Amino acid sequence: MLLPGCDGTRLVDTPEFPAEYRPFSLAHAAGLETLRAEGGALDWVYISPAGDFDHDGERTGRFEIREHVDTAARISYADFAIVLLDEAETPTRHRSHLTVT
Repeated sequence: MLLPGCDGTRLVDTPEFPAEYRPFSLAHAAGLETLRAEGGALDWVYISPAGDFDHDGERTGRFEIREHVDTAARISYADFAIVLLDEAETPTRHRSHLTVT
């Protein structure tokens, strides 16, 4: 994921990105790139939080789709699940990456 208004630098490549999360994030980035490069006729969507999860957050039933990373943004696990289920049941995006908060 790219930082908003930046020079194309991925969040994972910035000095302030936590080293302990780097392998996980790089693996997910590689998966997304594989879908983009080799997804062919597959109808896929890749969904990730725009920032991080609100680990104690309650279900609100609200979410926003964002274009870029917002490191301060949070989404509860319950609301993230709603996004996943909504998109699985009624796809609105195809062969794209959604960031949600």
